[in-house]
Amino acid sequence: MCGLAGEFRFDGSPADASAVDRMTACMVHRGPDGSGLWARGPVALGHRRLSIIDLSAAGSQPMVDSPEALSVVFNGCIYNYEALRAELTSAGHRFFSHSDTEVIEKSYAQWGEDFVTHFHGMFAIAIFEHRTGRLVLARDRLGIKPLYLDERPGMLRFASTTQALLAGGGVDTSIDRVALSQYMTFHSVVPAPRTILSGIRKLPPATVRVVEPDGRSHERVYWHAPFERDPDLASRSAQDWQEALLDALRTAVKRRMVADVPVGVLLSGGIDSSLVVALLAEAGQTGLATFSIGFDSAGGESGDEFEYSDLVAREFGTDHHRIRIDSSRLLPGIDGAVRAMSEPMVSHDCVAFYLLSQDVSQSVKVVQSGQGADEVLGGYDWYPPLASVPRENAEEHYARVFFDRRWDAMGDVLNPDWICADDEPSAFIRRSFGAPGADTSVDAALRNDTTVMLVDDPVKRVDNMTMAWGLEARVPFLDHELVELAGRIPPDLKLADGGKGVLKRAARGVVPDAVIDRTKGYFPVPAIRQLEGPYLDRVREALTDPAAKRRSLFRPDTVDRFLADPNTTRTTLGSNALWQLALLELWLQEHAD
Repeated sequence: MCGLAGEFRFDGSPADASAVDRMTACMVHRGPDGSGLWARGPVALGHRRLSIIDLSAAGSQPMVDSPEALSVVFNGCIYNYEALRAELTSAGHRFFSHSDTEVIEKSYAQWGEDFVTHFHGMFAIAIFEHRTGRLVLARDRLGIKPLYLDERPGMLRFASTTQALLAGGGVDTSIDRVALSQYMTFHSVVPAPRTILSGIRKLPPATVRVVEPDGRSHERVYWHAPFERDPDLASRSAQDWQEALLDALRTAVKRRMVADVPVGVLLSGGIDSSLVVALLAEAGQTGLATFSIGFDSAGGESGDEFEYSDLVAREFGTDHHRIRIDSSRLLPGIDGAVRAMSEPMVSHDCVAFYLLSQDVSQSVKVVQSGQGADEVLGGYDWYPPLASVPRENAEEHYARVFFDRRWDAMGDVLNPDWICADDEPSAFIRRSFGAPGADTSVDAALRNDTTVMLVDDPVKRVDNMTMAWGLEARVPFLDHELVELAGRIPPDLKLADGGKGVLKRAARGVVPDAVIDRTKGYFPVPAIRQLEGPYLDRVREALTDPAAKRRSLFRPDTVDRFLADPNTTRTTLGSNALWQLALLELWLQEHAD
């Protein structure tokens, strides 16, 4: 829902409203239903609106609350806003709209920095206090909604996209070498607060940042994911955990139907999205619009999973839409997806989500998606090898099964000038795995992937690609209460049945067995996994472009070898290594040159 932008000055100058206007204007795709700009002294706030809750003008942003002396811009949705509105009304607050944005304002007036702990939802928020001149920034617990920062002497800018900050002007677009090493290690993931550009950072998930009028600031992390056992739950049986998980998912799915417009579902045909559809049907939802995508096959790989999505649609009587992407749309779709990326994202799923969202946005404004279940509930194949690893050896074994390449192999791809002196990716994993909690090696990996890798890969991918077409995606598997519950489930129950065992067993009798027992699928875009023809030509063009040669990130002999044999060299997890290099260059040429 929407895009926000702003500037806060602490050098005595007034905020540059024209820069914020430019930042806001470039996010029209995130909010095609309206725009707003508010400026006073050192602060300017901008907003693009996608109308989901309170479609009237009263829900427009920036929202200024004169009695509370607050101004706010907000991206996301507070699912429990109606209950909070009733609670705040009882506390004496008076409302002029029916929007969740106003609930955010009143919540801050009532509870101060603790306001975020009252929310069930996804959000990035900026609040300006008129009386104190203080700016407050906040991001949801799982980082579902982004918030990028450009901080310089005397000034802070913030926005929902890096493109917006770049439109404001003056950003340092040099490459952050530590971020580059993370990109080359973690499948394009650059953990917060860094991004690939030195001048742009991102507020970490579950964080409130308070910026004083003189520029001093402090941050507080208000939530942690518990991946450890709760002694009070030690007597629970496997059946108890299954029932608790299914109940939590029921609640999460129901919460995400809150809207003043219809809500559909992206139905891949896998167990996660199929279970979302099943629980909505169980709750009495009728006429539910569901959407599936398919591509042409390539390199012997199937390009669709319609067999399973059709099965689920028939079982639950949905208004199902099969979207088959003609090959003529794929190449432009790659370029469009790269333009929509706030950061370079190597997953070929991006193109699928981008093209799917283009078509889905013609029918609905809001969809639920099954993203997040694999990280939260142990669905990937790098988790089982960790089950027998002693906790003190967890980070090393995780690196072996997860890293695209180890530090001593970085020089095989990157030119020497771009290689950092220290192995920061390994140091990052040591810090993550070394934090208190996470009882076992599997717990440590799941905690890291849920709070870091998930945030800056699948979650960011879904936000960027859906919002490129003014489509809001909601992710019930990332309901924070469901994540807290999942973190307490014993790892052996999650790893059972080839992964996500506790979910698969909970789903028996709820979704068709064929969906549960199928081989794990992915959002297939075979033309990227198996590069040939015009797609290989586009990759070659990017890596041999004069801008790429000036930048000289990659060793020429490595690039030549990959281009001569484009589909053989794979990362540890099977991704196309050539695409990883090309995607970074495509993104830099689009956004940083």
